[in-house]
Amino acid sequence: MLTVNAYAAPSATEPLVKTTIERRDLGPNDVLIEIAYSGICHSDIHTVRGDWGPQQYPLTVGHEIVGTVTEVGSDVTLHQVGDRVGVGCMVNSCRECENCLAGQQQYCLKGNTGTYASVDRDGTITQGGYSTHVVVVEDFVLRVPESIPFEKAAPLLCAGITTYSPLSHWNAGPGKRVAVVGLGGLGHMAVKIAHAMGAEVTVLSQTLSKKDDGLKLGADHYYATKDEATFRDLKNSFDLIINTVSAVIDLDAYLSLLALDGTMVNVGAPGQALPLHVFTLFGNRRSFAGSGIGSIGETQEMLDFCAEHGIAPETELISADYINEAYERVLNSDVRYRFVIDASTFA
Repeated sequence: MLTVNAYAAPSATEPLVKTTIERRDLGPNDVLIEIAYSGICHSDIHTVRGDWGPQQYPLTVGHEIVGTVTEVGSDVTLHQVGDRVGVGCMVNSCRECENCLAGQQQYCLKGNTGTYASVDRDGTITQGGYSTHVVVVEDFVLRVPESIPFEKAAPLLCAGITTYSPLSHWNAGPGKRVAVVGLGGLGHMAVKIAHAMGAEVTVLSQTLSKKDDGLKLGADHYYATKDEATFRDLKNSFDLIINTVSAVIDLDAYLSLLALDGTMVNVGAPGQALPLHVFTLFGNRRSFAGSGIGSIGETQEMLDFCAEHGIAPETELISADYINEAYERVLNSDVRYRFVIDASTFA
């Protein structure tokens, strides 16, 4: 077992602290990655604070990981020492169910193995990327194109794929009117990606405080949802709405903005139930859907798409000793638009 430096949550109510964790011995199909950067996702905060259910502590989170391969198992063929690689929200799946065989490992019918807070194949609880090293089976390691700045690449492994997947699945592109609810870590990526796909992009945010940012990121229009006129003026306007906020919103109001056969997709994950009236769906034959992350193949497709179109997240680089303050800033929407931890500071 390899002992590495990390930051972990001792409980749901205590700040994260510096510690050490163990990584499994390298198996024949495993890759050892020296982590360079790890992004902070809102999911990290929800998880360590028990918003989505009880956890086993201490717990190291982080599922936006980029680094360099330093060692490979004897049977590894997909990666070699020195490669720039990434790890996202999952590190394994059953490989046998209908969904896995269809290349949709994120929807593994037996449950994929999450990068953290999940039961690993050896029965231990997986520990995430707030650490100096990680061991991952080769099939769940992504190639990070050289043209993507390494210090900005990590958030693509969650925020990037979480927004790319529904935009791709629901065919965002020329002639499609796409609205993005919320301009945060997920939302700013949704704007960049939808714009690169050729869609007409509108941001729906509580206020106009980030309007200049939204337009620079690629939005064509920007509206404040605190203004009641927004919902009146934009009724029946959009083919696709991507809701990125992790809070309870008035779904019926947003669904009313969909045009005929339009779809609203939730990618934000609040800890509370989201109520809606089914009659809102009857109008315009609207659909309400959810979308998880993406498959390994789709995540690689997203990375290559971002490299081709010069897309990278807007990030703020921090040291490990700033994580707890960063958490509070995330909760206060005080980051533009993703924190990234310099993994060398875990040492």
